[in-house]
Amino acid sequence: MSNITTSQTIGPFSHEAWKWATDMTPATGGITISGIIYDGAGVPINDAQIESWQPAAADAEAAAAIPGFRRVPSGEDGGFRFQLTKVAQAPGEPVAYITVFARGLVKHQYTAVFLADDAGLSQSAILDQVPSARRATLLAERNADGSYRWDIHMQGERETVFFDYE
Repeated sequence: MSNITTSQTIGPFSHEAWKWATDMTPATGGITISGIIYDGAGVPINDAQIESWQPAAADAEAAAAIPGFRRVPSGEDGGFRFQLTKVAQAPGEPVAYITVFARGLVKHQYTAVFLADDAGLSQSAILDQVPSARRATLLAERNADGSYRWDIHMQGERETVFFDYE
């Protein structure tokens, strides 16, 4: 018997349907954030779509089809990678706002990612709303090569903080 639920066996088949919007990486430098998206059992999700939006990058990317926007699918190993434009932003603002689409989700989820080495984190109105014990789930940690690592946990003990917007 399969462990796949009925909501996992019907569309959207986003890896195929959204191919037109998966390669929106700027050609030069920036901030690289990569990680793995996990389900509640700690299994990597191989069919997620993860979108990022950088409002502060809209002017710098004015020539892009959708300035400040990225959409990347997770790989077979649940891995994803964003190449974001490095721009000045207000202290305490996330480097990107994130939307997650994945199997088993009836409704997409919203979160945000901050750079752990951002000096303005203590000024973040968003992080102030999150219990201190859970803030680390929103922080991308810097790797030795200058890139950042941020994993997304959809459920469980290390669940990423998700936000409701009204």
